[in-house]
Amino acid sequence: MSNAPFETLKERLAEVCDINSAISLLHWDQEVNMPPKAAPGRGQQLATLSGIAHNRFTDPAVGDLLRELQEQELTGDEAKLISEAAYDYGRATKLPESFVHELAIAQSKAFAAWTDARKNSKFATFQPHLESLLELVRRKADYFGYEDSPYNALLSEYERGLSTEKLKSIFGDLGPRQGALVDRIVNAPNQPDLGWLDQEWNPDTQWALSLDVLRDMGYDFDAGRQDKSVHPFSINFDTKDVRVTTRINPRELFSGLMGSVHEGGHALYEQGFLDSDRRTVLAQAISLGIHESQSLLWENVIAHSLPFWNRYAHRLEAAYPGQLDGRTPEDFHRAVNHVTPSLIRVEADECTYNLHVILRFEIELALVEGDLKVADVPEAWNAKMKQYLGLDVPNDALGCLQDIHWSHGSLGYFPTYALGNLYGAQLFEAIEAALPDLWTQVEAGDFAPLLGWLRKNVHEVGRRKTAVELIKDVTGKEPDADAFMRHLERRYLPLYGLS
Repeated sequence: MSNAPFETLKERLAEVCDINSAISLLHWDQEVNMPPKAAPGRGQQLATLSGIAHNRFTDPAVGDLLRELQEQELTGDEAKLISEAAYDYGRATKLPESFVHELAIAQSKAFAAWTDARKNSKFATFQPHLESLLELVRRKADYFGYEDSPYNALLSEYERGLSTEKLKSIFGDLGPRQGALVDRIVNAPNQPDLGWLDQEWNPDTQWALSLDVLRDMGYDFDAGRQDKSVHPFSINFDTKDVRVTTRINPRELFSGLMGSVHEGGHALYEQGFLDSDRRTVLAQAISLGIHESQSLLWENVIAHSLPFWNRYAHRLEAAYPGQLDGRTPEDFHRAVNHVTPSLIRVEADECTYNLHVILRFEIELALVEGDLKVADVPEAWNAKMKQYLGLDVPNDALGCLQDIHWSHGSLGYFPTYALGNLYGAQLFEAIEAALPDLWTQVEAGDFAPLLGWLRKNVHEVGRRKTAVELIKDVTGKEPDADAFMRHLERRYLPLYGLS
């Protein structure tokens, strides 16, 4: 017998999902195709649709349906859908419609200002917009409510159940261990010769290879597409429309490919939600840390491995006749695993990447808690870059303006990148135990067994578990830094003659 209240609620939630998909489509267009003069109008469009979505979801009738259904003591997926929708409803109803509208406009203006500021390497252009967004996210934290730090309210948007104090503890353990390993590697005498990379690499050829590798990974181009953007990203309008972007640099042979693999890992996650969960809250990531674990697993663990390059080195050599003659898979393997402190997070090697994240987390936390003024961000950034990575920052574009996230008001987001490394390493140890022929399969270009494992154990779970529950269920232990450090040591110590 059908449950009329459940079906009514499910249809209302599906409508909200459709509106949010339209909002995402406008954001995608804003970052890929939109002409500059369209920015003010786009801001208004996004504000209007955001207000409509918020109104539809926070309608008291939705709350009445949720309460009625919670009293029915449903079980299984129906119960989980209700509990997750109730959680979202509880948070959304704390935000006034006027605030949602104000935030959407501020985000659109800030994105346009960030784009201009980054182009001209002038933080002052972006500063007033970041100040406005900081005031808005503090108000959001107040609306949500929090204990100890307002950052807890913001962090919960991306990594539900994790506290600022716990995060500080994790980073306090991870940072010194990773920093010590980086020191050993950069001072090792066995450094790779990368002079052969100092060439022009045809962008069209890079693009074609990135499409081939995405197909091999299992990315469904009938349910997605790849485009170019200033900052690589993936975006989901539906499980049958999950798109990725990358950026191609003619002086960087690997950055476009690795951007595609990274975003492809994200997209495979969202293409892997159950069809039965479409247009519901269950067809969403558990957390952004788990989401990031999927992209980093494909990029760093798989695409940086020697078996991967045993597969693709000859294809790359054939694509660039005369430029790669005599290069071996080992040469490519050493090149993509070259460790050197760098200014740009998205191009950082996995040994230094988390140090970029810790830097941003500390600045965000200081901003939110009122210990740092927005005007002082460039100075703080530059000092921390020197502290953690030993680098001098030449300009704002290569420093505090390089990331898009603050222009979206996404404070609390950055820590999920490092958590993704930790989650991914733990998951991969379980994968290797379950798939003893995995590396032989990778070398043959057969990624189906790996993707099948991820589908079953991660993708199809949707929002049925928390990140900690999933990691514990799959690996037998709660998240920590140990598996990630084992991964780094197994790969990099032999490469640099330190084992």
